[in-house]
Amino acid sequence: MNLYDEVKLYNTTNERDKYENLATLFGIIQSLDYLERAYVRDSINQSEYSPACVKLLAQFKTILKLVAGDIAGSVDEFMAEYKMDCPAAAHRLHVGVPATVEHSAEEGVETGKWVAETTQCFITFMDALRLNLRAKDQLHPMLTDLMSVYSRFKGSSEWEGRPKLVGWLISLNKMKAADEITDEQSRQMLFDVDHAYNEFFRSLGKNDG
Repeated sequence: MNLYDEVKLYNTTNERDKYENLATLFGIIQSLDYLERAYVRDSINQSEYSPACVKLLAQFKTILKLVAGDIAGSVDEFMAEYKMDCPAAAHRLHVGVPATVEHSAEEGVETGKWVAETTQCFITFMDALRLNLRAKDQLHPMLTDLMSVYSRFKGSSEWEGRPKLVGWLISLNKMKAADEITDEQSRQMLFDVDHAYNEFFRSLGKNDG
């Protein structure tokens, strides 16, 4: 073998598509890690970070479907195989939403519209659990919407129910679309969401006082 000869990664169109998709996955993870680090260092502001993060997370979910049969194991194992040192990206992928939703609340007055939207999201999600919806692709979008509106309230990062909601979001995000939670998990999830819902209304009463 001549060390100066070009090594071909693929011989067919399918093999070429495989490596291009894997390269795209690699690039998305690297980009997300750079974005997370830039946000932490205040190199970009919240208005720039949030849409960029949402876009990368959406692209990640799309490319993951294309490489499902080409990677052995989880994305964490893919990162380990290619020696990717991207802890910030790994965390963001596990959570599945931007840091602005996970940790902080929007600035401004908490309006009646926000209360109505948050209440509706809580009720919709709890009704879904009571109606025995169990699959990730049924529950994850509703919980993501709930976290988005719930996080707009000042002080929500200190609420007792928040870590539990984030924990469930992470758990769902790790599942495949068709995977289902167990009856026991559903019961615990409903209990945790109901607790967060009651805490949310108690906090509104304190603010009003």
